[in-house]
Amino acid sequence: MITIKITDVKPIFVGKYLYVRIETDNGIVGYGESGAWGFLEASSGAVEAFREYLIGKDPLLIEHHWQYLYNSFCFRGAAIMGAIGAIDIALWDIAGKHHGVPVYQLLGGGGRCRTKARVYCHIKSPSVEEHVRLILEAKKQGFTAVGHINPFLDPPRDDIGKTMSYTQKIRTAINNVARFREVAGDEMDICLEIHRRLDLAEAVTLAKGIEIYHPMFYEDPIKPENFDSMGNLARQTSLPIATGERLLNIQEFAMLFIRDAVRYARVSVCVGGLTPAKKIAAMAEGFGVKVVPHNPGNLSPLSTAASIQLSASIPNFGIMELPHDENHSPKKEIIKTDVTLEKGYLIIPDTPGIGARLNENVIDNPKYAHTLRSAKAIIMDDGSCTNR
Repeated sequence: MITIKITDVKPIFVGKYLYVRIETDNGIVGYGESGAWGFLEASSGAVEAFREYLIGKDPLLIEHHWQYLYNSFCFRGAAIMGAIGAIDIALWDIAGKHHGVPVYQLLGGGGRCRTKARVYCHIKSPSVEEHVRLILEAKKQGFTAVGHINPFLDPPRDDIGKTMSYTQKIRTAINNVARFREVAGDEMDICLEIHRRLDLAEAVTLAKGIEIYHPMFYEDPIKPENFDSMGNLARQTSLPIATGERLLNIQEFAMLFIRDAVRYARVSVCVGGLTPAKKIAAMAEGFGVKVVPHNPGNLSPLSTAASIQLSASIPNFGIMELPHDENHSPKKEIIKTDVTLEKGYLIIPDTPGIGARLNENVIDNPKYAHTLRSAKAIIMDDGSCTNR
């Protein structure tokens, strides 16, 4: 017998973010966020399509609803999985509130594994010296890890990419990593993000050149679509490979694990939801792989709150990504969260649900009008496009 029913499912655009608000007949409201990146308009359309099915259903049948939505289309992608992820998070939020417990208490039924989760602070800049300044600033703030660090730096997308010789390209990156390690010291971990910039040969050569600086992980040095290539890379370096942020389902992660192609699985809670994320984490544990929840800067603190529920509930948690602007406007005005940062750790809240909610006063505020993310690839000085 259904004791609680879904009465409405609403996709809500706020600035560059897409949220889902699920209402129930007993007044409980759940919130989720789509991680479909540049395809939020399509993701919103998928939420609208799923709405018809969800109205009148028991929100506590989370696994059943996930399976129904996932199997309702022959084709899937980031937009569909972002919609399912936002709905799934909102349903878990409702379940936690209904039972009066944090979501981590319900994931797997085993409660939490830790009271706080170590995070790495985002470092992003087009210059080496700005990287240095940001690393020192993070150290002063109590962080014990910095990440999103690109040895090739992060020039604006509108800049023309400059062609370098193979030697110059690799040696420049090695020298940058050496500088970052010098500044960070041994007491701070460095998490490298290559943004899929290299081919396999380049990735192997760079890895060998920076092994002596012991980065915590080497993320997406090559395009992740070819699992065999990632496994080939992993066999040729001692650096722990991190990848997975572009994957959409547990089957893709399984293909990585059986190839021993990853040591840190980058699981995106807002793409697919907490339901498959918990399964991926359990599968990863069997392969000795740690989980680093993907929590990029283009998502809001609601993503952080949902990801911390996963981080609390799994034994093989590695570290968590924290955007540099997490506690600044406009993010802190849009999402009210019970997650707090303390000396490089997120303190896991005991609030029922996911511990975050949308400030609905911003919904119709012109200041937070929906913005379309434009398509921008990096153009090289020879006119070709490169990966970002």
